[in-house]
Amino acid sequence: MKSILLLTIPAALVFAVATNSFGADGKAVYTANCVKCHGADGKGQTKMGKRLEIRDFTKAETWNSFDDDEAFKAVKDGITRNGEKVMGYKMPDDDIKASIAYMKSLQTTNAPAADSTAAK
Repeated sequence: MKSILLLTIPAALVFAVATNSFGADGKAVYTANCVKCHGADGKGQTKMGKRLEIRDFTKAETWNSFDDDEAFKAVKDGITRNGEKVMGYKMPDDDIKASIAYMKSLQTTNAPAADSTAAK
């Protein structure tokens, strides 16, 4: 019985890795497909990002201007920027969702600085 269990667990892990059932790696997908325009930091300050007027995805107000379904549709179906269709990637839905989740992790929190004169 123990030998069957010992063989089953590694087989299940191999199957999970082979079928990618652990989920897509959002950072890897982003790096492979999105960095050219959005930049590694998500600010869109690359040569292509500036040309296409990519918004800064490190800002919460950018993310607040659309929902996850709209982001997914933009990546999957593409959008038109300056007369040019961009994105429209033919990749698995899970990869798209993972890349969006990764991009969301690039958000920075810009809390207002404390007034140093208030305590004096």
